[in-house]
Amino acid sequence: MRPERQQQIWRSEAGSRLWLSGLIAAMQHAERPEVRRQPIAPEILDEVRAQLGLTASFRASPISMLRH
Repeated sequence: MRPERQQQIWRSEAGSRLWLSGLIAAMQHAERPEVRRQPIAPEILDEVRAQLGLTASFRASPISMLRH
């Protein structure tokens, strides 16, 4: 999915809930001891960095855009 489309989805209420649900599920999975013992593949770290970059750029948007 292109970053522009991801930002459009994120800006909707349903999209933000979906994103947050996905984040919570990923964190719950990552906290399991058997998962924590495994090394993290470089491509996964790249994907996490890309996702964090999207949310950081979203926060830089004016708040008034979120409601309208």
